[in-house]
Amino acid sequence: MIGQLRGRLTDKRPNQVLVDVGGVGYIVMVPLSTYATLGELHTEVTLLIHTHVREDALSLYGFLSSREKHFFEMLLSASGVGPTLALKILSGMSVEELVPAIRGSDLARLTKIPGVGRKTAERIVVELRDKLDAVTVEVERPAASSPAGVEADVVSALVNLGYEARAAESAVADARRENGSGNFEKLLRASLQAFSAPKGRAART
Repeated sequence: MIGQLRGRLTDKRPNQVLVDVGGVGYIVMVPLSTYATLGELHTEVTLLIHTHVREDALSLYGFLSSREKHFFEMLLSASGVGPTLALKILSGMSVEELVPAIRGSDLARLTKIPGVGRKTAERIVVELRDKLDAVTVEVERPAASSPAGVEADVVSALVNLGYEARAAESAVADARRENGSGNFEKLLRASLQAFSAPKGRAART
């Protein structure tokens, strides 16, 4: 099992990165929070890895913090939550937002995450609520994002989450007008809120 990768960041997209370790390139799936805080291309990066093994595939999921990796693995313990959905959940809400939402059985908030229906949200609450007793909520630190291009990054992230490009661009523009430019994560979450309305859900592919 691979538990950690340290190497050169040779490519990055909102849902995956390519890490060169001694001449071998590893494709690693990442949540948007990790993508937003990665350095520039060709710099060294260290990712904590969850290795997911299936009969026909071996997939790597990477995180910059042990806290997020632990929460990812906690989500996997919920019935019906696989690694792809767990990654979408961590992309749609931060750990600091997820913990109180699960503790408070806030199904309305959880179902705003792309891919999370009411039944899935209910299972997450029922099966994980007691496991969160030892989880403390920390103050969020703003992600380091370049003002130039942050909107394009958010649009790309929304497309990777399953939204149409035109609808994603419109949601980002609305979010920027209402909330200001902000950093990547702040603008992304504001954009996701725009899709909670019926017209937003209809625009999803």
